Amino acid sequence: MGVMSKYQMLIDEAKKSGIAELQIAEQNGILYIRGIAPTADVKNKLWDIYNQIDPNFFSGEVVLDIVVSPDVVGTKVRVVTESTALNIRKGPGIEQPIIGQAAKGEVITLLNRANSLWWLIRTVNGIEGYCYAEYH
Repeated sequence: MGVMSKYQMLIDEAKKSGIAELQIAEQNGILYIRGIAPTADVKNKLWDIYNQIDPNFFSGEVVLDIVVSPDVVGTKVRVVTESTALNIRKGPGIEQPIIGQAAKGEVITLLNRANSLWWLIRTVNGIEGYCYAEYH
């Protein structure tokens, strides 16, 4: 089974979700999905579908590079870690790569709750990703 057929449900959802500038390509056994989601819920739904097909994203067969439209306004919150910076991850899970950090006390934009453990956030520098909900 090729990656396009394995992740057809994810591809179909991306196509029907109103993602702007949607690009879908397979290269060297890896599926790349890029674009701009109209809402945080759309981005979270894609990650949920990806997790259903590949629990905990272990295969590494998909690069899901979807950002939320900059027109989406979130809620300003302050990072309340005890001493270290808040890690921002590519997707909702500790197995996802860290793509940035927010300092203790920094104000970030909360775009949406991905699930009971993860928040979708954006920093003042434009880094968008997921952080552990306990530290927002």
